Amino acid sequence: MDDVTALILDDHAAFRRGFARLDDTRDPAELLAIWDALALHLDIHAEAEEAILYPHLVRHGDDGEDETVDAIGDHNKIRDAVAESRRHPVGSDEWWAAVWTARRENSEHLAEEEDGALPDFRRHTGVELRAELGARWLTFYGQHPNGRNLRFADKDPHGYVDDHR
Repeated sequence: MDDVTALILDDHAAFRRGFARLDDTRDPAELLAIWDALALHLDIHAEAEEAILYPHLVRHGDDGEDETVDAIGDHNKIRDAVAESRRHPVGSDEWWAAVWTARRENSEHLAEEEDGALPDFRRHTGVELRAELGARWLTFYGQHPNGRNLRFADKDPHGYVDDHR
């Protein structure tokens, strides 16, 4: 069975590759194809983490509450940048500014998560729970193909922690 942290890291690698693909093209049709898939993946990933990983980290990590507040805030910034990109023509200066904001916020978030939240989570959970959550992660993606039935909306980070304590 897959460990949820390994599945999360797989997504992180896909995000890095997706942003790198944007570096390699200026054709609007290619940019749109790359960005639409990447932006949707970023949104679904945030929802999956908020449904599966962070409720457990809040209760089990050494710094779980602070890491969760930070992560939810990061997800909000990424969601906002993705939404902003959709307000502009693909390839325009405004579009690129929004995409670069999403990239910068995502890069910072991945580093924080990989260096803080995920090691903290692994230290405080057993392989059984990580495997159970890995199965839930895969099921979540299967139940929400292309983001179906997900509402990509910002969350109050402190309210989220209060709700999952």
